[in-house]
Amino acid sequence: MATLSEKETLHQVEDSKPTATDQEISAVNADFAAALSQNAPNPWGRGHIALYGCCLIVYLCSTMNGYDGSLMGSINALPNYLHYYNVSENEQAGTGIVFAIFQVGQMTGALFVWLADWKGRKLPIFLGCAGVIVGTIVTATAKTMAIFIGGRFLLSFFCTWATTAAPMYIVEIAPPLYRGTVSGLYNTLWYMGSIIATFAVYGTHLHFTSNLDWRLPLWLQLLCPGIVCLGVWFLPESPRFLVATDRLDEARDFIVKYHANGDGSHPIVNLELNEIQYNLRDVPLASWSNFFDLRILVKSRSRRYRSMLNLAWSWFGQFSGNNVISYYLPLLLTNVGVADTNTVLLLNAVYALTGWIAAAAGARFHDVFGRRKMMLGSTFGMIICLSITAGTAAGYVNTGSKSSSDASIAFIYIFGVVFAFAYTSMQPIYPAEVMSNEMRAKGMWLFQFTAGLASFVNTFAAPVALKNIKYWFYVFFVFWDCFEFLFIYFFFVETKGRTLEELDEVFEAKNPRKASTRKVVVRRREFVDKEGAHNVHVSKVDQLA
Repeated sequence: MATLSEKETLHQVEDSKPTATDQEISAVNADFAAALSQNAPNPWGRGHIALYGCCLIVYLCSTMNGYDGSLMGSINALPNYLHYYNVSENEQAGTGIVFAIFQVGQMTGALFVWLADWKGRKLPIFLGCAGVIVGTIVTATAKTMAIFIGGRFLLSFFCTWATTAAPMYIVEIAPPLYRGTVSGLYNTLWYMGSIIATFAVYGTHLHFTSNLDWRLPLWLQLLCPGIVCLGVWFLPESPRFLVATDRLDEARDFIVKYHANGDGSHPIVNLELNEIQYNLRDVPLASWSNFFDLRILVKSRSRRYRSMLNLAWSWFGQFSGNNVISYYLPLLLTNVGVADTNTVLLLNAVYALTGWIAAAAGARFHDVFGRRKMMLGSTFGMIICLSITAGTAAGYVNTGSKSSSDASIAFIYIFGVVFAFAYTSMQPIYPAEVMSNEMRAKGMWLFQFTAGLASFVNTFAAPVALKNIKYWFYVFFVFWDCFEFLFIYFFFVETKGRTLEELDEVFEAKNPRKASTRKVVVRRREFVDKEGAHNVHVSKVDQLA
């Protein structure tokens, strides 16, 4: 009988200074760890570079919401726009319906999210962007406020088709090792749209005295959706959609080309494909009978937990004080003594620029700090910023102090940076991560509908509140954000370091939040017999974090 000597190595995933191998192992389950610890695909290989190019096209879908939010906030400060539609200075704070109609269109458009399950992720992206182009033409040529509002409804209705399918697509095609970074970058492009809009309005207001100072920025809303309409036809379909529609060869080809850099023999190919197939084993092929069946969101305890997180994060992402600042920053600045139109427009543009920098940085740190730590840290920071903003705004209102006004503006900007660092980059991505493959399309409908409802409530109510209670509106969000902090701490799961399929194990646990915050340890045992043959066994051990 052969004698065996045993060598055992432990790889603890969440070390204070992880090595490259630790990061690779933490991104996947034990089988992936065994495959990747010795031969991880090059993140700068030809396939990965091509995949990043695909993502860049889809990222532009995110610019549409950012463009609209900052555009309307900026042109609402322009005298030519207000005069053309006969909006008096007293009514300027009461134009909530012009803003809120975007959320009405968003909630209505979300009802058509089943297109992503029926025809794949690419078609609704194309149709959505084409519809945005039509809506833009209507608003840019509108002669009455009623037509202008109707155009905004069309714009948001179709925008939702694209912005629902796009994050699903990004999450499903992202390489497992870098899903947090690649996916997280999607919503940071919200700020790219915001920057284009705010600087467009600022520039046109400086150089035009006619209605072109607000008409031209409306026409520029065609830019990004036009690029997506052309580029989407060159993109591959999501491998998870391909497996769900029984197109296994195409799914395998995708994984080989984009995740394994063309190496069909790389172990990640079969591991990833088998994981997707196993996860979808009980899911029927897409048909009319299940497109509209929402019971899939609630028919088990784990599904209800997933849906709860989806609902909560959807609401938090739009109702933490951020939407009020995005849409009504010019009015907030007026409340603390900034009245010059050019100054207001420039400060609006700078707000978008600082937010983009913070959001882009935050997207990278998803895979470093984890989702929960970033959510909790940002929420705590938002509470501090809003508390100080409320106090300094009260000081300005009561005393007219310029230092109080300057402090209010500073902390409004700091709030934007803190919010963008965690919330912006994770808003559509976290719901897509916590939904299982068969729940994802319907879960993203739930996300869009809930986010639209939250936005509608605070954009419609905000002008009234800002006019009547002023800085007390900040106080309300201080207490609300405290509630968010506690809810995230006790219920939100950590998705860092797990494949989409591996998260199923987390949600089946008795306490998903606790299960998700365990450290993953990969145990590698190497047995050597007297003839020198090696037998390697890799197993995974969970330890409390």
